[in-house]
Amino acid sequence: MLIGSGFRISPMSYLVLARKYRPRNFSEMVGQDHVVRALSNALGTQRLHHAYLFTGTRGVGKTTVSRILAKSLNCQGPDGTGGITATPCGVCQACRDIDAGRFVDYTELDAASNRGVDEVQTLMEQAVYKPVQGRFKVFMIDEVHMLTGHAFNAMLKTLEEPPEYLKFVLATTDPQKVPVTVLSRCLQFNLRPMAPETIREHLEKVLQAENVTADVQSLRLLARAARGSMRDALSLCDQAIAFGAGELSEATVRQMLGSVDRSYVFRLIEALALGDGKTLFEISETLRLNGLSAASTLEEMSAVLQRMAVLQAVPGASAQMDESDPEATDMVRLAALMPADETQLLYSICLHGRAELGLAPDEYAALTMVLLRLLAFKPATGQGPAREKKTLIERPRPQAAPVQASAPEPVKAAVALAAALLAAVKPVEPVASIIAATPPAAQQLHVVQMPAGARPIPNPDPVLATVAPTPAKMDALPVRVQADSRLEALAGQSAATLLQATEEGEFWHATVQQLISAEVITAMVRELALQSQLVARDSDQWLLRVERESLNQAASRERLGAALQAAGHPVRLVVEIGRVTDSPARRNVALAAERQLAAEKIIFDDPFVQTLMHDFAAKIVPGSIKPG
Repeated sequence: MLIGSGFRISPMSYLVLARKYRPRNFSEMVGQDHVVRALSNALGTQRLHHAYLFTGTRGVGKTTVSRILAKSLNCQGPDGTGGITATPCGVCQACRDIDAGRFVDYTELDAASNRGVDEVQTLMEQAVYKPVQGRFKVFMIDEVHMLTGHAFNAMLKTLEEPPEYLKFVLATTDPQKVPVTVLSRCLQFNLRPMAPETIREHLEKVLQAENVTADVQSLRLLARAARGSMRDALSLCDQAIAFGAGELSEATVRQMLGSVDRSYVFRLIEALALGDGKTLFEISETLRLNGLSAASTLEEMSAVLQRMAVLQAVPGASAQMDESDPEATDMVRLAALMPADETQLLYSICLHGRAELGLAPDEYAALTMVLLRLLAFKPATGQGPAREKKTLIERPRPQAAPVQASAPEPVKAAVALAAALLAAVKPVEPVASIIAATPPAAQQLHVVQMPAGARPIPNPDPVLATVAPTPAKMDALPVRVQADSRLEALAGQSAATLLQATEEGEFWHATVQQLISAEVITAMVRELALQSQLVARDSDQWLLRVERESLNQAASRERLGAALQAAGHPVRLVVEIGRVTDSPARRNVALAAERQLAAEKIIFDDPFVQTLMHDFAAKIVPGSIKPG
C-alpha cells in the first residue's frame, strides 16, 4: 500500500505477546506443574483417558494445554517415525498444523457461540470417521458450561464410549455449571491462578527476549494487576509498552493502571498508627486532586495490612521477604509501629469500605469517611483524658478474720460464685464504707426483715467477712416478692374456665390422637378434629361442635369421616357451630400446662435454688424451664 510520495508500508505483521509467547510444549508451561506432571506421566506410560476436563480462571492455559496434548498424541517426530510422547517435536507436519490452527483432525468448538443441540450433533456425526492425517482425532470444546441441557444429553453417549481413535478435551471457567453426568466421564484438572512472583519472573524473560527495558517495580505492578492470569499480564505488558513508548517504568505503569502509589498508603497507615487525623485528610485531598482511584487506595491498603499482619503473627517472616523489594523495609517498620489487633481491625474496615464506595454520591467523600472511621475505631491509649480501661486490675484485699461457723457445701458454693461474679465486674469495696457513705433515707432501702431466730449464712469470702455485725437497730421495710412462674396465674384459676372434661371428650381425644399418630389426617382435617367437641354419638352418627365456621367445610368433613371409617368407626359426621368446652386441643393445652407447672415446681422447690434466690436475689429467666 502506497501513501504520500514514494513511501510503502507493508501489512501489519505484529503478533501480540500473549499469542507470540504461547507455550508450544509442556516444558514452556508456567505455574501449572501439577497438571504438566500428571499429563507427562500419562503420555510416557500411554495410560490415556478418553476425556479430559480442564478448569480454571481466564488466561491460565486451558486451551494451551489442550493444543499441547493434541500435539503429543499426534506427533510424528522430525523423521516421521515418532509416536505418542510428552515432548512433541514441534517441527513435524502435525505439530506445525496444530500450532497454525489448520490440523484437520483437531477440532475446536466454542460453546459460547455454538451452544445448541444442532451444533453438538454435527460434531458427534464426525466422530464415526477415522483420523485423516493424525493418529488421534481430538475434539476440544471451550467454555463447555455454556452448552444447553439438550446439547449435553446429545454428547453423553459418545463421551462415555468414544471410538479408540477419539479424544475429548473440555475446558471451562465455571465447572459448577457442568452436569455431574459429564464430570463423571472425564479426568478433571484444575489450573490454578498464578502467583504474582511467577508472573513477574515470566514477564522479565519475555521483555528480555523483546529487548524492552523495564524496572522491577513496574513488573510487580503488572503482576498484581493481572490477578493470576498470564494472558492478562501479557496483554497489560503490551499496553504498557505502547503507553511508555517502548519502556516500562513504575511511574508510567502506575499512571496507566490508575493505581495508587504505595508511598501514599504507607503514609496513611503511619498516620493511623500515630492518630494523626490532619495528615489523613491532607492525603485524601491529594488523592482527589491527582485523580487516583479510591477503590485502588483501599485495595492497596488491604494488601499492605495483610503483609503487616503476617509479619506480626510470624516473627521470622521478615527474613523471607524479597530484599530487592523497596517496600519491604516500610512494611517491617509499620508492623512494629502498630499493634496486631489494630492491624486486624483496619484490614476488616478497609475490606468493608470498598463495598460502600458505590453507595456514596462521591467516592472520595466515601474514602474520607472510611479513613476517619479507621481513626475513630483506633483503640484508646494512655494519653489524653481518662478512658475506660480494658484490663481489670484487682485491688489487694485485706486479710480475712477466721470464720468460726460453717455452712452447708451448696451454700458455700453459691456464696463463692456470687462473690466471684461481683469481683469480675469491679473491685469490691467494704460494705461498711458503702453504708456509711449512703444517706440515711437511702440506707432503709437496703434493709430486709429476717424471720425471728434466723442466722445469716457465714460468708467464706475474705472481703465480705471483714464486715462486722453492728448493734445498731434497723427498721424493716416490706418486700414485695415477684411471682415465680408465668403459669402461676393459670394454676390459680379454676380448671372449669379452661376445660370442662366430659366422658365423650375423653373418648374423642383418644380417637383423634390415634389418627394423628398414624398420620391419617393432616392440614385442615387435622384442625377440624382438634378444635371440635364430640357432643353425642350414636351407632351410625356422631355430632361434633366447632366454634369457627371456617373449619366446617364439606371436604374436611368427608375426609375426617373416611379416616374414622378406616379406623373402625363407620359413622356419619354432623357438625354444628357453638361454644366448645372440651376439645382435643384444649386437653393438649391443659396437659402441657400441667407438665410445665410440675417442672417449675421441681426447680423452685430445690433447696439450692431457694438459697440463691433468698440470699443473692437470683431470678430464674422466664421461659427457660422446659419439661422433659
